[in-house]
Amino acid sequence: MKQTEFTFTLPHGYVDGDGNVHREGVMRMATANDEIAPLRDPRVRSNPGYLVTILLSRVVTRLGDLTIVTPKTMEDLFAGDMAYLQDLYQRINHNGHNRVTVICPHCQEAFDVELSNSGG
Repeated sequence: MKQTEFTFTLPHGYVDGDGNVHREGVMRMATANDEIAPLRDPRVRSNPGYLVTILLSRVVTRLGDLTIVTPKTMEDLFAGDMAYLQDLYQRINHNGHNRVTVICPHCQEAFDVELSNSGG
């Protein structure tokens, strides 16, 4: 069975209104609709940079104790966490997995490494 959900740990964590820090989460692979629907959103039409905020709020299905992740949640992330999620999104949706190819600095042999999804 194909893996469609990926766990992650944010480098800093989302701090909610009560001061609780949420670092562990789940991101699912995006559907075509996840990428198309935000283009109709007026916030994206007025500011194309907002696309990633809405897109990530659609595919992050859990963040700590939060089971509903909204664009506002994404807006309140630290910049490093947002960059981390964007990178994870690219890896799992463009590669279909969370592996990267690396080259051994000693023997120059190429091999795949599964990334841990822990931010840091």
